[in-house]
Amino acid sequence: MARMCCLMMMMVAMTMMNIAKSEPIAPCYFIFGDSLVDNGNNNQLQSLARANYFPYGIDFAFGPTGRFSNGKTTVDVIAELLGFDDYITPYAAARGQDILRGVNYASAAAGIREETGRQLGGRITFAGQVANHVNTVSQVVNILGDQNEASNYLSKCIYSIGLGSNDYLNNYFMPTFYSTGNQFSPESYADDLVARYTEQLRILYTNGARKFALIGVGAIGCSPNELAQNSRDGRTCDERINSANRIFNNKLISIVDAFNQNTPDAKFTYINAYGIFQDIVTNPARYGFRVTNAGCCGVGRNNGQITCLPGQAPCLNRNEYVFWDAFHPGEAANIVIGTRSFRREAASDAHPYDIQQLATL
Repeated sequence: MARMCCLMMMMVAMTMMNIAKSEPIAPCYFIFGDSLVDNGNNNQLQSLARANYFPYGIDFAFGPTGRFSNGKTTVDVIAELLGFDDYITPYAAARGQDILRGVNYASAAAGIREETGRQLGGRITFAGQVANHVNTVSQVVNILGDQNEASNYLSKCIYSIGLGSNDYLNNYFMPTFYSTGNQFSPESYADDLVARYTEQLRILYTNGARKFALIGVGAIGCSPNELAQNSRDGRTCDERINSANRIFNNKLISIVDAFNQNTPDAKFTYINAYGIFQDIVTNPARYGFRVTNAGCCGVGRNNGQITCLPGQAPCLNRNEYVFWDAFHPGEAANIVIGTRSFRREAASDAHPYDIQQLATL
């Protein structure tokens, strides 16, 4: 009798837990981007832009997965905050019903322009990622049974788009491989990028996307790699690069405003990754950081001349470093950026909505 009573109590407790476990505030999360959020799409590509080896993932529950971090990326943090009980699957591995939770299409070295990152080998450009999403949408229609059901479902999903970094890092400011630096002024280059970006947003909109979070480009001139190459004191950021990044970001804000005025059935927002990053670097102690100008894992000046090598021993105090390697923030910084993208801390973190607000609109 006591055993039966015990079993009954366990069953009631499990039922209560299932009831208490809330649904995500958005049914699905689609992610477009580069190595800042790639979680394995480049693993099978012939590419130098891969991170499926130790010590990448040293602090991640599943070890090295292709994430360019010691642990979580910003989109992993956002997925948790949206209420998903697992991370969003990379396109390379997404199958069946799993796609209804969303898909991560991001690819390291990818850019808005087709040629961006080509010196690193295989990558899936922004246009390629959007084409992959169009393929996903046809699968969603098949699973849900008809176009109207699929459209209704997709209209509630969050679409986060974070591209442009490589168009500067692995294109405009790399004259050895690319001529864009001579062809365009920073202003006209940003115009070109935004025109191409807008074209892809329209395709996503046509295929059912209605809630867009456009992630601004960070301060690339402050990465350990740029500091190692271009900073006399190893601390002063490269303003030439940062200034070009700000021009691009300001144009992103303009297209957010234009889309919000002209497409009343859709909601667009801008996430100020540049500003959030600048706050971390300006006030590191507030977030528990001690080192803002060097990678935790890397080689040479600022641990930034060569990025983290296979089997290399990283620093032990990883949570005190803003950067994990020559280019990418570590998990500790990603938690700050992801959390402030989801729920703004300062008014300037997002315009006009943070991701939590976007999900509930």
